[in-house]
Amino acid sequence: MTVVLDLLKNDPRPGARPRHPEKAHRPDQPLTRKPAWIRVKAPGSAQYSETRKIVRDHGLVTVCEEAGCPNIGECWEKKHATFMIMGDTCTRACAFCNVRTGLPQALEAGEPERVAAAVALLGLSHVVVTSVDRDDLADGGATHFARTIGAIRAASPATTIEVLTPDFLRKDGALEIVVAARPDVFNHNLETVPSQYLSVRPGARYFHSLRLLQRVKELDPALFTKSGIMVGLGEARAEVLQVMDDLRSADVDFLTIGQYLQPTIKHHRVVSFVTPEEFASYATIGAAKGFLLVSATPLTRSSHHAGEDFARLRAARLAQRGGALA
Repeated sequence: MTVVLDLLKNDPRPGARPRHPEKAHRPDQPLTRKPAWIRVKAPGSAQYSETRKIVRDHGLVTVCEEAGCPNIGECWEKKHATFMIMGDTCTRACAFCNVRTGLPQALEAGEPERVAAAVALLGLSHVVVTSVDRDDLADGGATHFARTIGAIRAASPATTIEVLTPDFLRKDGALEIVVAARPDVFNHNLETVPSQYLSVRPGARYFHSLRLLQRVKELDPALFTKSGIMVGLGEARAEVLQVMDDLRSADVDFLTIGQYLQPTIKHHRVVSFVTPEEFASYATIGAAKGFLLVSATPLTRSSHHAGEDFARLRAARLAQRGGALA
């Protein structure tokens, strides 16, 4: 049975602070026992250790660790790490997320080059770069994203790049900066259905996020777009299907749906565990609605199998266009 791994317990970093001071006053939520179909391999292989050493040696942060991803053992064994740029501290306080919250440090000018060096050393054919929310920055960190994309292109020209960005709420012109840097995939997660935003994602706006994804395609129609939601947070099935329709209206290519897993007793509770059969049903319906690709399983996460999924995404577009891939 899987657990949400606290890989940052007894955090060795200098000046480590409480991860979620804003959640301290919240009532405890029970940790529900996970069903038998949620199982992962515990990390600890030699390849896992090598990946971790490369990340540490380059002074980098990964969402794999910070968010307590259950797939870290599998991914790091393959030397697949998702880099989280702009620090380890987020300016939002989403009820589902295990990333540290608070006032972030200043951006590190050399971080894009360190990410690029790690990508080259890991030999990644496809890399996912995400970030914390940086509401404190005038452009929300868009220029730092663009610099990171450019550094990876320079160090590893053959590597395809996927970005998983924040919403750039009230950051006029930020999205255009990221799109102009020409990543191969632009991902922004809706995270949940609209009715759950106030309790799950209070700092964000559902229709702003939806419009962000639509705007990407307006700026660059050839760019693959992607979004994901978690289930088990109290949403109704009909609401999930409506999110699918909303995303298709925004011309989003790739949808991911995964089971929400509660990081601590101070986070949003798991309302339900969605069965594998229900996930399979969502995948079937999503495909029928016109997504090029749908990944829907209990352990689906935005960057899980991202390289393999990108190859499938390109193949699906090629087939859709009758062999004329843009």
